[in-house]
Amino acid sequence: MALHLGRGGITAGPGVRFARAGGLWRVTRPWHPGLRPFLRGYAGYWDAATSPYQVRLVPTGSAVVVISLAEPFAQVRRLGLPGEGSGRIGSLVVGLEDRPTLAGHPGGQEAIRLELTPLGAYRLFAIPMGELTNHVVELHHILGPSGAVLVQRLAATRDWAERFDLLDSALLARLDLGPDPAPEVGHAYRLLVGTAGTIPIARISAEVGWSKSYLIRRFTQQIGLTPKTYGRVMRFHRAMGMLARGGASLADTSAVCGYYDQAHLNREFRALAGTTPGRMLRARRVEGALTL
Repeated sequence: MALHLGRGGITAGPGVRFARAGGLWRVTRPWHPGLRPFLRGYAGYWDAATSPYQVRLVPTGSAVVVISLAEPFAQVRRLGLPGEGSGRIGSLVVGLEDRPTLAGHPGGQEAIRLELTPLGAYRLFAIPMGELTNHVVELHHILGPSGAVLVQRLAATRDWAERFDLLDSALLARLDLGPDPAPEVGHAYRLLVGTAGTIPIARISAEVGWSKSYLIRRFTQQIGLTPKTYGRVMRFHRAMGMLARGGASLADTSAVCGYYDQAHLNREFRALAGTTPGRMLRARRVEGALTL
């Protein structure tokens, strides 16, 4: 029996779970097996409040797709880059990042958020990932007219199980036609993830059998960041996790995560997140965003 949730007669549908997460309702369902290798996150959500808010997004080493089913974002602005921001923007794609972003919303948001592995994004988007680095673009610019039609169909569907079915089918069809990443890039990526960014680039180059310059070029094309920068993001991500779990000092976290010292860790947090480790720990985290 379908469970009625949210605005406009929306229902959860069979197999769907929901939970309160801060000011949001979060909607999930077990991922389709064919999508699991390409995903790091997949959830629907809606904002119970209608007041404006602003959140900060920090680099995660993933690409993000947000499908807006109600109110669009008022603005998305990358810190540390020239320009005034995106202006009003609805469904969007966020490439890999090496700096923080501010996103403002008027409230009343309803959306589906996908967090993709870099190689999953390369296959889904079928473009050089370097073109999306530190950029936020409308979804239809990447997926074409079919992307706009998909958003309309998802917004018109009031049952979350049916929404997930529609999106699963569209993703699987596009992934099936997408480019295969080079095995060497995949191996380099797994080495960086597996070591949380601490492996030297020279060792990666030797492992995959490419020159350092060729590795950097191909990796950047298919991942979106250079191996060095991606390793930097992985170290930051590991440090965030250690500090969030508690029990580790800044000095211990610095040593474990491959920073020279605590001052180095603090500089990296300011560069990648625009804030300090202490402020990040006090921030509320909802759907990949920080309220600072």
